[in-house]
Amino acid sequence: MATTFEELVEMRRAANDAQSKADELREKYGPPTATPWTKQQTDLYETALRAWRDLDRDLQIAITEYAKEQGRPLGEIEAEVNAGAGQPTEGF
Repeated sequence: MATTFEELVEMRRAANDAQSKADELREKYGPPTATPWTKQQTDLYETALRAWRDLDRDLQIAITEYAKEQGRPLGEIEAEVNAGAGQPTEGF
């Protein structure tokens, strides 16, 4: 899969957006043990969580392949992608 750096940045942004959606739903609904969620709330949250997980998994695979193709350390590529997506980096 020939992925460009710009595509990796867009994938990171999509994963970040999906994470934000899952976080928003969790904040809106509250902890499920404090107030039981309805089936609709549970389904919506689980769908958002799966979307985030799937997007992040696909991104990690793409970053790993890109790093191998470029002959560069994975951590450097991850940091650059995160910075390109406007996400703070840790340790780089």
